[in-house]
Amino acid sequence: MSEKYVGIDVSKARLDVAIWPGGESWEEEHTEAGIAGLVEKARKAGPQIVVLEATGGLEMDVAVGLAQAGLAVAVVNPRQVRDFAKSLGKLAKTDRIDALVLARFADAVQPEARFMVDEQQQRLSALVARRRQVIDMRVAEKNRLCTVHEEVREGLELHIEWLSKEIEDLDGKIQEEIQSSPFWREKEQLLRTVPGVGPVASATLLAELPELGHLNRKQIAALGGLAPFNRDSGTMKGKRCIWGGRVEVRTSLYMAALSASRFNPVFKEFYDRLIKQGKVFKVAITACMRKLLTILNAMLKANRPWNPVFAYPKPALVP
Repeated sequence: MSEKYVGIDVSKARLDVAIWPGGESWEEEHTEAGIAGLVEKARKAGPQIVVLEATGGLEMDVAVGLAQAGLAVAVVNPRQVRDFAKSLGKLAKTDRIDALVLARFADAVQPEARFMVDEQQQRLSALVARRRQVIDMRVAEKNRLCTVHEEVREGLELHIEWLSKEIEDLDGKIQEEIQSSPFWREKEQLLRTVPGVGPVASATLLAELPELGHLNRKQIAALGGLAPFNRDSGTMKGKRCIWGGRVEVRTSLYMAALSASRFNPVFKEFYDRLIKQGKVFKVAITACMRKLLTILNAMLKANRPWNPVFAYPKPALVP
């Protein structure tokens, strides 16, 4: 009996589902009852894996429901799926077609099942995301101060003040959420032992990278968007570059690595050595980001606080 794969195209009101091979398809409402019906039918099909596209968070309740039912679930990059559809000659795009393409993508690519976040993880992720949005709004408002007419300056300044207060409130809620969980509290304490990793970086990693401490160094670097990819063709040897991954994680690691390259002796020595070798700032700081992420991953995996020995892969870890 051939293995089966399920693809689900998620929209705000509807779930389009397809099974490959066979091409069986159906629809469910995007409601609690609809998800329950989907889970029941998917379990009867016994798929190897269920694949959904990342749709800005709309897919999370479906993915969590499927994972809690014991099904392997992968949330994949929509661009990757669209490129796969084009390779099949599928230029038309409807929800039903997309669901079938997702099922065929699962069969051909065999994406790896990932951690599905629970309700508490979703709350923390929502708070961290909201903090990021409010900061972006404050930056935009501050930029407008340079050219704003005096008639509206006072209102603009009041709005900036309100946004700053909102950020403070969100910081408090994020810490309350972390401290309410012994699991997160212990992880945050370990992350914060690294000079350069502050409360924002640690909260972002806990919220957006639950796989930290569970994967190997290459897998975690790829998730963080810090794995270098070759760009070679024939005799041409192109520059390796990073691509994909989770943008929020990479942004947070950039700020942490920037701080570590100044105040953490291990990272300062590493960064300075790269600069002396002729590496440009972007290359050197990206290398620091990747090194920091792999060290944090090793720390959580070993459940040990920061030790400079983590920066050197060959010696055994010191208790």
